[in-house]
Amino acid sequence: MKKIPLLALALAVTASPALAHIAPLAHGSVAAGLEHPVTGPDHVLAMVAVGLWAAMAGGRALWALPATFVGAMVAGYGLALAGVALPMVEPMILASVILLGGMLAFAARLPLGASVAMIAAFGLAHGAAHGAEVGGAGQVAFGLGFALATAALHGIGVGVAQSLVRLTSAERRMTVLRGMGAATAAAGLVLAFS
Repeated sequence: MKKIPLLALALAVTASPALAHIAPLAHGSVAAGLEHPVTGPDHVLAMVAVGLWAAMAGGRALWALPATFVGAMVAGYGLALAGVALPMVEPMILASVILLGGMLAFAARLPLGASVAMIAAFGLAHGAAHGAEVGGAGQVAFGLGFALATAALHGIGVGVAQSLVRLTSAERRMTVLRGMGAATAAAGLVLAFS
């Protein structure tokens, strides 16, 4: 039983889509939005890492970090739709994977304000990328879809971390979380150089 959450996470971050993004006209704009973040390994890794890090930090960070990411992502999406081009969006997305993985790997403890600021910057970049890729989807419905998918990915991260609390000792839990962080950062480096 202890290996099931880790296996589920491993499968989630290594899965690749069989086809490109789904067509909004055929499946609906909300469905296209729901599908969009889960087909990009950079998005999946970063969003699950936010949940893992929020759970590791605990306290107010448990809800503040995921909520900040989703809120900032929606703001970045709105800016992209308004024609505001944020600088270095793709490098920021890759940095989010690497740095969030590193924060987990080193069990970094930042003040909540600093954590929120970093998460907000990453969320803006992810939202701007989604806004640039809305295509023929309805903007509000697509935004709703990817916001829900993002919240679900954060929830997976929180759920995996919290299931470790119930399944193993504090020392082993921290080792597993740090290992997941190191794997996330390594995956981010692979994405950056591929």
